[in-house]
Amino acid sequence: MQPIFTTQITKYKADENFAIDDILVREIKLEILLNDVKIGAMMATPTDLTELAIGYLLSENIITNPKDILDALFDEKTLSVKIIAKANQKALNNLNSEGIIISGCGRSVTANIDLQSLDAKKIQSDMKFQRREISKQMSEFYTQCDLYEKTGCVHTAKLFIGDKFYIGEDIAQHNTIDKAIGKAVLGGADLNSGFLMVSGRLSSEMVVKAVMNSIPLLVSRTAPTSLGVLIARKFNLTLCGFARGENLNVYSGAERIYA
Repeated sequence: MQPIFTTQITKYKADENFAIDDILVREIKLEILLNDVKIGAMMATPTDLTELAIGYLLSENIITNPKDILDALFDEKTLSVKIIAKANQKALNNLNSEGIIISGCGRSVTANIDLQSLDAKKIQSDMKFQRREISKQMSEFYTQCDLYEKTGCVHTAKLFIGDKFYIGEDIAQHNTIDKAIGKAVLGGADLNSGFLMVSGRLSSEMVVKAVMNSIPLLVSRTAPTSLGVLIARKFNLTLCGFARGENLNVYSGAERIYA
């Protein structure tokens, strides 16, 4: 399935109007099935859908180790990703009973929002990150973002590990993170040695996804929420916002940033 389609629109430019072809991003409802049981559904852009499902289940701690995944396949006829894996039943029960509709665009749920009950470990990474490198990568953030360049209608996440990066593009920002994480995990990357950049706000669900996957640094050119900062501080995540030009606000874990 193509992630874009073309339609004819009427364009106004000053006092003139004319018909042109316009490229739009496609939006679908994706279902996730784990061991033949429907876990949920989300609105998504039809790219990297298997990676999206895997990243989502890892971020929710429903799958605790990528090695527990036996099979994963996207079915285009049913618009579903079917995964066979060892499941963390406690996390699965929490999602079913305490699922919260998150604040990101689209509609998705998470059980990993409450600061007191969040089942995660403090990030132990000894990685250090140069401020100038963060600024450089942010200045080049939208390069190699094919869907954004074509439509201007998607969020982006980039997960940098070593000399590689894994990109996720989607109408929903939380989906971009899951896609990037899914790609990295399937590629055998060590998430604890990388850093994540996102295009939008650093709300609690974005921060939780970094924490649950032990990613030591999360960066955006926009602002965090108060709960996002509290979660980052509790779990030793380095959280940076307003990364614009040479400027950077560090809300948590400043010891990992050097000049």
